[in-house]
Amino acid sequence: MTFEVHAQGAVHVFDCFSCAIHRMAPICEHCRVQIIGQGVEVDGHWYCGAHCSRAEGRVGIVDNV
Repeated sequence: MTFEVHAQGAVHVFDCFSCAIHRMAPICEHCRVQIIGQGVEVDGHWYCGAHCSRAEGRVGIVDNV
């Protein structure tokens, strides 16, 4: 069985969740890790957490653990 993910005007077809996650997860713009779960978005840029966003000069992001 397959399922569709509709994102940003495109339709993606997958046969397992792990494939969908691998293909659709954003990439941290600082450390290049795939963001699965919590991440932060600042002005259209994605980071895995506050540390990476601050390393790229972004301000006002705080990790709440």
